[in-house]
Amino acid sequence: MSNAAPALSVRRLKKSFGAVVAVDEVSLDAAPGEFLSLLGPSGCGKSTILRMVAGLVEPDGGAVVLAGEDVTRVAVHRRNVGLVFQSYALFPHMTVFENVAFGLRRRQVGESELRPRVERMLELVRLGRLGGRHPRELSGGQQQRVALARALVTEPSVLLLDEPLSNLDALLREEMRVELKRLQERLGTTMIFVTHDQAEALILSDRVVVMEAGRVEQIGKPEEVYRAPATPFVARFLGRANFLSGTVADDADGVVVSLGGGLSIVAGPRTGLARDQVVQVAIRQENIRLEPASAVSGRANRFAATVVFHAFAGQAHHYVVQLVDGRELEVTAPGTTLPLARGVAAVIEWSADDVVLLAGGEPGAGGG
Repeated sequence: MSNAAPALSVRRLKKSFGAVVAVDEVSLDAAPGEFLSLLGPSGCGKSTILRMVAGLVEPDGGAVVLAGEDVTRVAVHRRNVGLVFQSYALFPHMTVFENVAFGLRRRQVGESELRPRVERMLELVRLGRLGGRHPRELSGGQQQRVALARALVTEPSVLLLDEPLSNLDALLREEMRVELKRLQERLGTTMIFVTHDQAEALILSDRVVVMEAGRVEQIGKPEEVYRAPATPFVARFLGRANFLSGTVADDADGVVVSLGGGLSIVAGPRTGLARDQVVQVAIRQENIRLEPASAVSGRANRFAATVVFHAFAGQAHHYVVQLVDGRELEVTAPGTTLPLARGVAAVIEWSADDVVLLAGGEPGAGGG
């Protein structure tokens, strides 16, 4: 990524459909060459933002700035953006070559320039020998690569992708994530990617914009939004976490949170929290270590527990364990470890650095 002016700036963008506020004064930037993902559940406003950037939907307020130019009221065909949608929208009567050449022909690019540009792009997406075929003769992954090539061959300043992988089966979707990221890194194109799939966003993105109910909850690098969520929603939506409610009992060297019932949790040093403040404690399932029963030994964040559920899922074991006061926590352990059966006495433990503290609110269920 570059330190130059943003390739895309969205400033206090607003859009309502009747009484429903779809986008509520959203602001964000994308740097040149950045892969930026808009992540959130259905109806959070991410696709509406993409369509306003493309010019397909007119905003009620705010501004869209592309490469320093305010294009908020500029027609879609005059914005230098590429579009790839969930359906691919390939022309069935055209060959692969003609599909990719379509945008260049509309720009009246001469044949001497058009053909090498199309052929180069087909090589980049590994379809160099398939230019003469029609979309119906291609697999889903190949059709997606045609859609990418068609959008990229016009050299857009920004490529907009609206859930382009959602129609693929799980294995092909994983393969295409790698294909898409490698292509983006090779071309250096700024990409804005809309998805509800947290794994896609974390794997592909330089930064992630987490959205809920038309507003931005957090913007940051994948590691930041996952390991240091700014709100309870982000903690629930990204990954799987256990939530417990408590009050700050001590905030000297680290933070001690009393859960009641004689239980307390120790977190790493935090700022902005006061004694007796109500907090939520979030602990990722994979950060909890589970082992057969042994002495609890009085160490911080080490508790006796009983296994009440176990399931094997290939790469991982999924457990539910019950603490002595009846609370239940979910635990994910590597699939290579020996399983613990239901009813077995066990010990769970986690690091203070893996405890996320979120101010106020009621405890929530783990998010997936």
